[in-house]
Amino acid sequence: MHLQTLKLVSFKNYEAAEMQFSEKINCFVGRNGAGKTNILDAIYYLSFCKSYFNANDQQNIRHEDEFFTVHGFYQRPGMETDQVSCIQKHRHKKLFQWNKKTYDRLADHIGKIPLVMISPHDHDLINDGSELRRKFIDGVISQFNPVYLDALIKYNKALGQRNALLKQFAEHKRFDRELLSLWEAQMIQPATIIYQHRKAFLNDFQDIFQHYYDLISGGNEKVFIQYESNLHESTLQDLLNQNLQRDRSARFTTVGTHKDDLSFLMNSFPVKKFGSQGQQKSFVIAIRLAQYDFTHKKMGYKPILLLDDIFDKLDDQRVKQLVRLVGEDHFGQVFLTDTQQQRVDKLFEESQIDHRIFEVNNGVIYQNTSS
Repeated sequence: MHLQTLKLVSFKNYEAAEMQFSEKINCFVGRNGAGKTNILDAIYYLSFCKSYFNANDQQNIRHEDEFFTVHGFYQRPGMETDQVSCIQKHRHKKLFQWNKKTYDRLADHIGKIPLVMISPHDHDLINDGSELRRKFIDGVISQFNPVYLDALIKYNKALGQRNALLKQFAEHKRFDRELLSLWEAQMIQPATIIYQHRKAFLNDFQDIFQHYYDLISGGNEKVFIQYESNLHESTLQDLLNQNLQRDRSARFTTVGTHKDDLSFLMNSFPVKKFGSQGQQKSFVIAIRLAQYDFTHKKMGYKPILLLDDIFDKLDDQRVKQLVRLVGEDHFGQVFLTDTQQQRVDKLFEESQIDHRIFEVNNGVIYQNTSS
């Protein structure tokens, strides 16, 4: 599957734009703030029904306009073109459509257009808190496993209700254990599904991750992702019972799969403390490329790959190695951004890889016809 055409209206800094793409590599070149990343975010929207960068959909409407639309036209071998649309009006519910038919649940779209995004924000996987790492693993598994996504939705709904009750009990100085147990019962099975699938995923993921780290870095480090969960040693029901007083004092649920974390290790030491800047960048890029490979094997076809301004802080040799890697047949359609026209031109001047280069300037896009 590849994205043939993208149409934008009033999306972020674009009044209107339409682009036709190469089936292989598409490059957006321009200064910082020109709107390159916004194009990638529009493509991301069409896979995940949301922005990669901004959780508030209405803030992605162009200033002073009333709505935005993002339309993507996708081609699968031997099949008709599929139109995917996202429509957001001020003070209205977001509409998401497949061939002009509106989804009742956005979750039903997840996985139809598998996609992997690599951006400078990926470094936050190492430096930020556990929530971001859980979002990473949830995002990977949800694309190919609807059972997992359904369990995640059910668990989070029940968790939200349990937390609301804990807060309510504290404010009104009363406690109803039976009422609390009703929501706990709805957390147990989804939590078990989430835990088992996260554990199985990381077991399968490890060798692929090491493979891509070796390809990018050329180093001899042993990298590892360790799954941290209090469900390793106990059932969720036992954990909830054991921590009931703690939860009442905190006014929220302190144990469960929503508290799971991932430890990123290099030669058995935390990469956050002991990895160099280059090693850390190679680490997170390898995670995303391994995610791509894993998703490809699970889905049976190639995801779309987005590379947002990732060449900075990589030496020329690693940049060449990365472009050569994603240009191979193993990878499908690729979209990348860069601030340096000269670097992009040099990367492709001796390459036979099919590509298109677009120049972006303040929300206006020009295709470089020499590409």
